[in-house]
Amino acid sequence: MNEIVFDIETQNTFSDVNNDFKKLRISCVSIYRYETDSYESFEEHELGKLWPILEKADRVIGLNSGHFDLPVMNNYYLGDLLKFPHLDLMESVKESLGFRLKLNDIAQATLDGVEKSAEGLQAIRWWKEGKIDEIKKYCEQDVRVTKEVYEFGKKNKQLFYKSLTGEILPFRVNFEMPATVAQKKNINLTLPF
Repeated sequence: MNEIVFDIETQNTFSDVNNDFKKLRISCVSIYRYETDSYESFEEHELGKLWPILEKADRVIGLNSGHFDLPVMNNYYLGDLLKFPHLDLMESVKESLGFRLKLNDIAQATLDGVEKSAEGLQAIRWWKEGKIDEIKKYCEQDVRVTKEVYEFGKKNKQLFYKSLTGEILPFRVNFEMPATVAQKKNINLTLPF
């Protein structure tokens, strides 16, 4: 399958733009392509190279991507990325538990020695300091963690989290691709004509 795991970093925060998605600017989008077993990062001015990759994906996979990443990316894309075959791991977590968890909390409870390398606000500080290479490294590490969480959940049908009392608890997830999506081999185009 040509699945793509992705994450974005922004140049600004919601408070910087009065909670207006349309004003959020991307500093970096990082992806992992199962088809080529490779990581790539795209700066804001390189997003035109990313769209054809996503358009050919069987499914795009992210964490909180339906609520944040894809709407922000839609500020740059002429079509609607939310119509692409998509798995938002956060939606699966919320559906199973009734609440949301941070990627790092899931990774630390589920995977041995795997965790994020920084926080999103640090990436914004790096942007202001002109440290785009640091942002790319951080964003790619987030993609690696998301990919490993996805693969564990897909294989084991469960993930783990630490309760308020410190107990590590399992919860069920289903990351399988719906049969209707798996059977289709088309190009995702939502551009207006």
